[in-house]
Amino acid sequence: MKRLDTLQALPGDAAFDLLVVGAGGAGLAAALFAALRGASVLLVEATGHVGGTTALSAGTSWIPGTRQGAQVNPGDTLAEAARYLDNAIGDRADRALREVLLAEGAATVDELEAQTEMKFRAYPRHPDYISDLGGSTLAGRALEPLPFDGRRLGALFALLRPPIPEFTVLGGMMVDRTDINHLLGMTKSWASFRHAVALLARHARDRLGHPRGTRLVMGNAHVARLLYSLAQREEVTLALDTRLVELERGATGVDAAVLVQGGERRRVRVRGGVVLASGGFNRHPERRRALLPGIDIGWCPGAPGHTGEAHAPAEAVGARYGEGAMSPAFWAPVSRRVRPDGSIAVFPHFVMDRAKPGVLAVDQAGERFVNESTSYHLFGLAMQRAGAVPAFLVCDAAALRKYGLGMVRPGGRGLAPFLADGYLVRGETLADLARALAIDPARLAATVERFNAHAEAGHDPDFHRGETAYQRNLGDPAWPGPNPSLGPLAQGPFYAVRLYPGDIGAAQGFATDADARVLDASGTPIPGLYAVGNDMHSAMGGVYMAPGITIGPGLVFARQAARHAAARVPASGKP
Repeated sequence: MKRLDTLQALPGDAAFDLLVVGAGGAGLAAALFAALRGASVLLVEATGHVGGTTALSAGTSWIPGTRQGAQVNPGDTLAEAARYLDNAIGDRADRALREVLLAEGAATVDELEAQTEMKFRAYPRHPDYISDLGGSTLAGRALEPLPFDGRRLGALFALLRPPIPEFTVLGGMMVDRTDINHLLGMTKSWASFRHAVALLARHARDRLGHPRGTRLVMGNAHVARLLYSLAQREEVTLALDTRLVELERGATGVDAAVLVQGGERRRVRVRGGVVLASGGFNRHPERRRALLPGIDIGWCPGAPGHTGEAHAPAEAVGARYGEGAMSPAFWAPVSRRVRPDGSIAVFPHFVMDRAKPGVLAVDQAGERFVNESTSYHLFGLAMQRAGAVPAFLVCDAAALRKYGLGMVRPGGRGLAPFLADGYLVRGETLADLARALAIDPARLAATVERFNAHAEAGHDPDFHRGETAYQRNLGDPAWPGPNPSLGPLAQGPFYAVRLYPGDIGAAQGFATDADARVLDASGTPIPGLYAVGNDMHSAMGGVYMAPGITIGPGLVFARQAARHAAARVPASGKP
């Protein structure tokens, strides 16, 4: 891979087989699949880092029917996956898109594993989110990237978007769920002790020569593996801090683009087409006001490059947004805190706290409004429907020590800074906590009393918490009560953090066909224009029905786009 430090290095008649706009997970994959087919690729990224929100995520890819999935769930079938998709999505998205996901998913993974550095595994238990729907499964469809040694990237390591600092420990050490379990259990088993000591020793060595840990997991591992694979391909040219400002449509379709880098402006010709993979509309001020009214941009934990700036040039050549999605965005409850450097930490509450025993969520009236163990997407939507903004995630002292709360780590130590800046609110009694949160003490006490009675019985008739396999999986498997997701708030002091509905990605984007070709107002594909990742209208119809339903389709449709675009390149233009 070649680095293009300045657009001035491009000749005036520069031409590439493919222009990929955006170097997040889907854009990197599109560039890689095109390079595997011998196409010359110019990959441009509007920020100074690669990886987008994929680099900040868990890095899971939902792709049924793979060899890796069969190792943990040999009984699963594509027919069952199709049934689940039909039940979950219905007519919110074109059925042809999910048919491609099922038909091409395994081949996508196989090609990556055979020809690149991408390596996957299926976690032994990773349920679909709506696990009470027909066709759902408890494991085998969600793939995770294997950890990656960032030192192999050499100088490219600095280009990789770092993870959210609050998702790391000890000054930049990344940990996944396996690591967390070993760290928490290092005094309880020899295996956990050895695993934890090896992690800590590796991180200590890393900090001697690197600004953060180089053992990469989750989304950072996914992106690093794509980047390392691209680094081996001479067909690819990477330009950072470079924006798309114009597309040109000629007799054969989109055949040129205008790029801007600093004060430099360059026109490049494209033979096969342009792939939009810029991350979606989320940080575009006007589109945000129109599609996400009332949702503060400060609640979005996504990467900074998702400005939607590349969408206007696409619309100028006829592209249109899709319609009918469950929601224009995907959601998670988030909490916010000012970091020492003045930046704002936006922390998504995915799995670590809200579904654990001794934790519940209330609105500003002190009443429950949601099943706390539902998916983060449905939790965020429930907050908006109930007007619970902010909401409060409340726990007792025992739950705080065991599970942590948001950015507060398990163990119950080091609370002073969180209490001092107001991120964490404490009350010696529930009444004290209620007054600190400006909630009616009697109403909060009544809510907790009712919740505690249901927790003791192990059944939640109000919101049915912990009744599905997915919800119980989020609970505490070591909990001695009848429901691993339900436990009373019994031991003071009591704590709370404020929650806001955070948009974690765009679900509404450009309408496409099964080859990821962007459609115009008549439903006709625009030759030479493709959209993948969150620039593409969600193949899931805005339904977050499983882990990895953005990254998985991002890979599959990146391959579809790359194959189709590479086939458009005239034979005389191919290497």
